[in-house]
Amino acid sequence: MIRPLVVFLAVTVSAAVLPAAEPVDYGRKIKPILRERCYACHGPLKTKQDLRLDTARRMKTGGDSGPAITPGKSAESLLIQRVTEADEEDRMPPEGKPLSAQQIELLRRWIDEGAKADVDEPAPDPREHWAFRVPLKVADVAAGKNPIDALLETEMRKRGLRPLGSAAPQVMLRRVHLDLVGLPPTREQLHAFLDDSSDDAYAKVVDQLLASPRHGERWGRHWMDVWRYSDWSGYKDQIRNSQRHIWRWRDWIIESLNDDKPYDRMIVEMLAGDELAPADPDVLRATGYLGRNWYKFNRHVWLDNTIEHTAKAFLGLTINCARCHDHKFDPISQKDYYRMRAFFEPHTTRTDRVPGQADVNKDGLPRVYDSDAKTPTYLFIRGNDKKPDKEHPLTPAMPAALGGKIDVREVILPVEAFYPDLRKFVVDEMIGKARGDLKKAEDALAKAKKNDAKLAGEKLKRAVALAEQKVKSARAGLASIEARVAAERAKYAKKPDPKAKDLALVASKAERQAAVENATLAVLQSEQKLAGLKAESKSKKDGKKHKAALDKAERELAAARKKLEAAQAAVKKPTEKYTSFGKQYPRTSTGRRLALARWIVNKNNPLTARVAVNHIWMRHFGRPLVDSVFDFGTRAGEPRHRALLDWLAVELMEHHWSMKHLHRLIVTSDAYRRTSADQDGSAANRKIDPDNHFLWRTSSRRLEAEAIRDSVLHVAGNLDFAMGGPEIDQKLGQSIRRRSVYFRHAYEKQMKFLELFDGASVNECYRRSESIVPQQALALANSRLSFEHSRLLARKLAGEAANKQGQSDVFITIAFEQVLSRKPNSQELRFCRDFLSAQAARLADKKNLTTFSGKATAGTKPSDDPKLRAKENLVHVLLNHNDFVTVR
Repeated sequence: MIRPLVVFLAVTVSAAVLPAAEPVDYGRKIKPILRERCYACHGPLKTKQDLRLDTARRMKTGGDSGPAITPGKSAESLLIQRVTEADEEDRMPPEGKPLSAQQIELLRRWIDEGAKADVDEPAPDPREHWAFRVPLKVADVAAGKNPIDALLETEMRKRGLRPLGSAAPQVMLRRVHLDLVGLPPTREQLHAFLDDSSDDAYAKVVDQLLASPRHGERWGRHWMDVWRYSDWSGYKDQIRNSQRHIWRWRDWIIESLNDDKPYDRMIVEMLAGDELAPADPDVLRATGYLGRNWYKFNRHVWLDNTIEHTAKAFLGLTINCARCHDHKFDPISQKDYYRMRAFFEPHTTRTDRVPGQADVNKDGLPRVYDSDAKTPTYLFIRGNDKKPDKEHPLTPAMPAALGGKIDVREVILPVEAFYPDLRKFVVDEMIGKARGDLKKAEDALAKAKKNDAKLAGEKLKRAVALAEQKVKSARAGLASIEARVAAERAKYAKKPDPKAKDLALVASKAERQAAVENATLAVLQSEQKLAGLKAESKSKKDGKKHKAALDKAERELAAARKKLEAAQAAVKKPTEKYTSFGKQYPRTSTGRRLALARWIVNKNNPLTARVAVNHIWMRHFGRPLVDSVFDFGTRAGEPRHRALLDWLAVELMEHHWSMKHLHRLIVTSDAYRRTSADQDGSAANRKIDPDNHFLWRTSSRRLEAEAIRDSVLHVAGNLDFAMGGPEIDQKLGQSIRRRSVYFRHAYEKQMKFLELFDGASVNECYRRSESIVPQQALALANSRLSFEHSRLLARKLAGEAANKQGQSDVFITIAFEQVLSRKPNSQELRFCRDFLSAQAARLADKKNLTTFSGKATAGTKPSDDPKLRAKENLVHVLLNHNDFVTVR
């Protein structure tokens, strides 16, 4: 009995000496729970029951139902009672999952401990958030000083940081080439820059790159990430997402960037090009931004995606968080979400005919239009589309906290927009086809009369009669089209045409006459078919089958004669009715999307320019000024470099939203041109700012997937610079030499090579992830792309180095310059020289070579010459060098 007593005493003693649990910290433990789950209804934006839970003092004071907490008595506290309520209808919080047992226990303990709060500041009013205030240039910048450098250096001085010097010229050249055009410099460009001793040598390079068509391709892919570009996807030929021929929007993006189209204009064209310039097909392409969101199976998903990503892409707001309830953190109510939906409610998609192709499945212009202005917008209770609040339809508006005025005005559309088949090129092609059909019929008649087939008697007579009627039918068809076109143009003329009624009578008669001629042709064809069958009757052994054919032919003839009689009767009755051409759409557009777009790009909108600057900055420096690139709401703390962000936002707007102006300002700054290599002072700086938040040096970063693939082709001199056109099959990325931006990019239809190097996600890619996985090295080392183009490049360089003194060293040097944009250092030169010698000897000993058994099959076989093949191997190694895939 001794052992149990000892155990009991040991446990008792241990319990007695255990330290008491630490008091619950209000700021670290309690406030985060309340902020996340309670502020939406009981915070600075909304105070249900006159209760605020953002300070301990206000919780003790309480609201309409009395104090929320009673210090020292959690069981009597209303807060605990409501969060532990068994009835779901009465339990708080009303949205989402209940508080966890651990969270409730923390609240209990804090209350029982006296509900102490050392720091008890109320939550700031989200409407006063920094990002919801119009940006201003608040700092003074000395004349002639790049404002980026002036603002950054001020921050560095405060912290005792010393910026490093400029990168080596060849490093700087490669960096700016890759950033602005997505391709490394050629050797000719490298030497021209290094040989240019003028003060503006670098500025001239920048101007050349910004003027290059390659710039639009490079930055087009960046903005395609942000705007969620996707080619159509679906099952077999069934489209489920996006639109057929959406590549026209991609081409519009690239062309707009090359033309330096103002960013605000780009936004307006994408959201409302059909209301801004309804008859301009070049502008209509931009509405592919909206068409891309199309989803076959659910209209609500389609509109939800449109709302969410319009807010994220242009405003940096997560308005989608308010679909089911008021936003928990930002001044955006659930009504605000559905009021934004009202801007898009009437719109849908269509595909217009394009010159040279009547079949819109083969080619066409995907665009949007407002199909039904009367479509109401309802709030879905708790986000459930099965429970619309039909008693309170909502009108278009944006959150009041963002300011500004929405001015919706109906847009009267020109005839080309609501009646696309009356456009000149469509009419010309219809008439041209009818004339072509008439010419074919006339040629066939001449041939029948010439009797090349050597027909005789009744057969010849029937053939000529049939050909003559085909001519009459084709001629009448042409006359009908021409008459109806004249009538339609008069009917839809801008000013009333006094001849419209007469032209309608002529069109009606011409159409009916064409119907008579077509019916006459059908009768003639049926008669000849029946006569032919009767002539064959005697020779047919299967009388039953032949009789069925005869019966069918007789029925067809009877039906044809009946149609002819009806057509002949109709032509005698004058009327103004005739058939129009193709589908007609609404003659007005609501103007809602145009109003929204103009509100977004208004210079008093606090978000649009900031969000754009943030995206551009991130793609030059590898890191944004605001980390949450699609969320500038209250969860985005004030950025370290807010003054810089605001300065650049205002600068963008003041210079007519020119993105090229912003690019030039950034890449000519000292901050952008700093070295990434260690220098004197690096160690001291690293202690103060180890993550380089203040840009005292340049941070190296890996190239994006598309730039890696394109650079392989480019350094080999094999990149095809053809621009635009339909998307290319993603499976052909290893063999077709076009830039990566032109290959198909859709759900389950992405180039594998690009996927491995973290290519853009189809659904959302505001900021690319960057992984390091073995498959990337394997893809670059073992792909057909790298094998083929390393061999082609090696042969080209070997020919250039041939017969030169120190041929091996010459080859190594120009290979480094071609692939890595720099000369080899002495160690690299020695290593490569030894490699070429040893590898050539190894390859010459064919008995000891192992056959490569991989699946990659290059279009260019390795050289049979051991020395040349060794050079091919060296170039292949350089394509796999870390410097090749890195921006230094």
